[in-house]
Amino acid sequence: MNSLVVNEEFLSQVELLETLIKNNVAGQFGGNHKSKTYGSSCEFSDFRDYIPGDDINKIDWNAYGRFEKLYIKLYLDERQVHTRIYIDASRSMSFGKGKKDEQAIKLAATLAYISICEMDKVSIYAIHGDRVDEVIVNMLGRESYFNNIGKLNDIVFEGDSNISEALLPSTVGYGDGLSVIISDFLTDNSLDPAIDHLAGKKRDILCVQVLSADELNPKARGKLHYFDCENSDKFYRKNINREIINAYKRALDYTTGKIRDLCLSREGQYMLVASNESLQEIFFDKMINMGVMK
Repeated sequence: MNSLVVNEEFLSQVELLETLIKNNVAGQFGGNHKSKTYGSSCEFSDFRDYIPGDDINKIDWNAYGRFEKLYIKLYLDERQVHTRIYIDASRSMSFGKGKKDEQAIKLAATLAYISICEMDKVSIYAIHGDRVDEVIVNMLGRESYFNNIGKLNDIVFEGDSNISEALLPSTVGYGDGLSVIISDFLTDNSLDPAIDHLAGKKRDILCVQVLSADELNPKARGKLHYFDCENSDKFYRKNINREIINAYKRALDYTTGKIRDLCLSREGQYMLVASNESLQEIFFDKMINMGVMK
């Protein structure tokens, strides 16, 4: 990347976006907070209406004096939701003019901030080859966010990635929150073992596929020679005509559909994002429509 993606201007946009989400979207980010429970810890979280049979010791009598309505105080359980975000840092994410790498970082930073505002703990990782590299670990609270989120600018997108081989040996936590994988998923390696592993660990799952405009709707025509950006031994030379483009689009639809169906079959969620889409379009349109935000 030639410039800093996470800068003061971007962070101001993220803060504004989170405020708009909070003011305009009912409920919490994700609907993925089923791992977060209300219990007996001393950390206050929220109110809800009193229901006959509730513990009267938890009634907020001050609120009753103001509103003449019974409310129950809710406290967070000792367990804390841990949002884990994995960024595919392979070279294909920075290939061409699509700026998929910048979009991936923007998405990770925004999702992290929304989670932080929901009092979640956040860790962000970069996937290089068959390993998961820690970028930010156990981030909690706005101060920690602003002190650490700039580390995303240091991620180097190079080589290839094998998401399943990288994730399986890593610590993912059991039933304690959301796992987000941000990638173009343009690889011959199977994603199934990674998704099965996360599902087996009772994690909430969100796969975000980031593709460039050229990948979604290629404009190239004529005799061209393509090389695999992650493996120069692989190349493709062909006269690109309408028939080839149509075959490519069918293959792309099959690939994206396969990833979507895999996520849905494991009670996860899938979202396809263009590298040139704005955060407002992604969070207010796609995420609301697919139920990630309610």
